[in-house]
Amino acid sequence: MIDEARLEYEKVSVSYNGRPALQEVTFQVPHGAQVAVVGANGSGKSTLFKALVGLLPLRSGRILIHGQPLGSHHDCVAYVPQREDVEWRFPVTVEDVVMMGRFRRLGWLKRPAKQDRAAVARSLEQMGIASLAKRSIGDLSSGQQQRAFLARALAQEPHILLMDEPFTGIDIATQEATLELLAQLKTQQVTIMISTHDLSLAAQHFDLVLLLHRRVVAFGAPTEVLTAQALSEAFGGQVLVLENGAVVVDECCNFPEEV
Repeated sequence: MIDEARLEYEKVSVSYNGRPALQEVTFQVPHGAQVAVVGANGSGKSTLFKALVGLLPLRSGRILIHGQPLGSHHDCVAYVPQREDVEWRFPVTVEDVVMMGRFRRLGWLKRPAKQDRAAVARSLEQMGIASLAKRSIGDLSSGQQQRAFLARALAQEPHILLMDEPFTGIDIATQEATLELLAQLKTQQVTIMISTHDLSLAAQHFDLVLLLHRRVVAFGAPTEVLTAQALSEAFGGQVLVLENGAVVVDECCNFPEEV
C-alpha cells in the first residue's frame, strides 16, 4: 500500500507574535497512525497544526505530505480548530458549515453536486446531528457545535485529520462520539493528530504521543513518552506518579499564551 498519509516535519521552526513558537521540530507520523500532541499552554500545539494547514508560515524547515511539500495537496488535510477560534455568530446553518468541507473539491463558485450533498448528509448522520441540519450553528450547544465541525471534516474525506483540543468544554456524549469516530477512522487508515491536556486519554486511546515544549521533548509509544522525567521537562511543573501508575502534572510554570 502507498504511504498515502505519511506526514513529516523536518527541522520546522515557526514564530508567533514575534517570538519562537516551534524550534527545529522533527518527527514522522506513519500512515494511519493516531497521535496525541501533549504539552503545556504555549508549548506550540496549535502552532504545529496551523503551520501544517498554511495558517502560519514556516521560518525554516519543511513539512512533507505524501513525500511532497506543503501546497502540493489541496484537500487531504482537514482541520478542526479550538472552539474559541471560531466565530459562532456567523449566520449559517449546520448544513452550510458541513458543506464547507466540500469547497476545496468544488471551488467557491460551483454549486454542490449530488455526491457533495450525499457526503454532507452522510457526515451529519455519522455525527448524530442530521436533525439539526437547518439550525443556525450559533444556536447549538458546545457539544453540538463540535459535532458539526467534525462532520465538516468528515465531508472533506481527508487523509489527515487535525483536531485542536476537541475534548475541552464538551459533554460526555460528544466526547464518546468523538472517540467512536476515531475508532472508525482508524479502520479507514486516516492519519489523526489531536492536541489534548488529558494524559490518561492520550495514554489509553492513541498509538503515539508527541510531547512538546516548543521543541520535541519525546515522541513514541505512550509508555515510552509519558514518563515523570519527560513530563517534568515538558510542563515545567511538579510531576506526581500515583500508586496506580497515573501521572499528574501541576502546571506551575506554563508559558503565558497558547500558540
